[in-house]
Amino acid sequence: MCSSIPTIIPLPIPEQELKELVSKGKDWAIMHGVSMRTKEQFSEDTITFAPFVLFPSTMPKKDFQHAVELQTIFQELFHKVAYDREFLKMCLENIVQVDEFTAKLFEIYETTEKEGVSQSIGLGLFRCDYMLQCNDKRKDGSDDFYPFCNWKLIEINTIAAGFGWLGPASGLLHRYILQEMNQLDNIKNLPVNNALTGLCGGILEAWELYGNSSAVILILVEDITYNISDQKFHEYTLKEMNPSIRIIRRNLTQIYYNGELNEENELIIDNNIVGVVYFRTGYEPSQYPTENEWSARLLLERSKAIKCPNLQYHLAGTKKVQQELSKPGAIERFINDEKKVKLIRNVFVNIYGLEFDESGEEAVRLALEDPERYILKPQREGGGHNIYGKRIRQYIDKLKNTKERIAWILMEKIFPPIIKGYMIRPGTEHPPPITDMVSELGIFGVIMGDSTRIISNRQVGHMLRTKVESADEGGVAAGLGALDSPYLID
Repeated sequence: MCSSIPTIIPLPIPEQELKELVSKGKDWAIMHGVSMRTKEQFSEDTITFAPFVLFPSTMPKKDFQHAVELQTIFQELFHKVAYDREFLKMCLENIVQVDEFTAKLFEIYETTEKEGVSQSIGLGLFRCDYMLQCNDKRKDGSDDFYPFCNWKLIEINTIAAGFGWLGPASGLLHRYILQEMNQLDNIKNLPVNNALTGLCGGILEAWELYGNSSAVILILVEDITYNISDQKFHEYTLKEMNPSIRIIRRNLTQIYYNGELNEENELIIDNNIVGVVYFRTGYEPSQYPTENEWSARLLLERSKAIKCPNLQYHLAGTKKVQQELSKPGAIERFINDEKKVKLIRNVFVNIYGLEFDESGEEAVRLALEDPERYILKPQREGGGHNIYGKRIRQYIDKLKNTKERIAWILMEKIFPPIIKGYMIRPGTEHPPPITDMVSELGIFGVIMGDSTRIISNRQVGHMLRTKVESADEGGVAAGLGALDSPYLID
């Protein structure tokens, strides 16, 4: 792990001042929708503040700008991957034999391809997640207060990429805290974050392209929504942007019982024609408890509604696709610009498949010899599924002679710089201790197009998520991380 990077405020701060700031921060968060429902003692009538870091985390401006510039390049790549049926099939043909969830998704994809796709246009609200990989010395050998670092891609989220509201809200919270500390001159170092309006603008653009002013926008939601504020602010912002739009929220089970297609393959839900389907669920097996939910997913894909994402975007976001793209020459299949190819390749870490071949056996050997250097990942979104550290050795021992190992990839672990700060969580000690933390930057973007054209491709905002340095996972909604925002330094 790298050495610590500087904080914007010298730590520790006086205890009484800390207590007051924490109290003010919690109140601001509750009053401004930086909040979630609790999983413990759940009630639709109760929310609490989302975990947050008290001060924004420092980050070199040049690195932040580099991540922003990468977004449209990655979106171009994954759009072209999504619409390359031959490549998708090659990536997933072994996975679907051992991973029932991916197999079900691919089956629906192939079914609609054979029937004839009713809606060729896909809408992607993507988020690329990165960590800084650093060395303790700069390349020129000199010491520096901030270690030499470069971004490494963790994953690209192509379905239900959350925190379009909570990302910008974190920056607004930090602006308030800096104001309360009379740090007015430092506020300019918090970058503008228009993720919410940018993402909603993408949904609105798709709705307009659908071409029916009476069509509704369907937000596909979980049976129980914990991350309610993040979702609802999208809904409210869409209404602010166009008050005439009607928005409905349904789960997959409700789609099964109340959805149908008319003769033109328009999606009808409770007598409403649906123009756009925005997925905030549907990315893991537990969200399909029966065949009814799978039937609902097939109905959605057969429909004329513009899906965000459509199934090929969803499949393009699997870990296996990322692993295949990391192989020499793979990116060049989709991107001809040598500069873009180099930029993409420079942020890839080594990723290994676990097939029963020479490279797969080498991956098994690497995992068993030095498990602390790697992360074992299944084909899942949403966090909480990965295997870390010594557990990798145990898991590989269990998997190595079974066909199920093909469903996993081995990814080189990223070692980011440490930032010290105060992490504020519901129900924790007061005042909080100084904690060693690491951060993960997510960059949001909008892409829309079909197999022959890209209609829109733009970067729209960011989020920063920070976790305790010793924690493996960092999901805020899963209770493992905290909201943060970047403080840019030269």
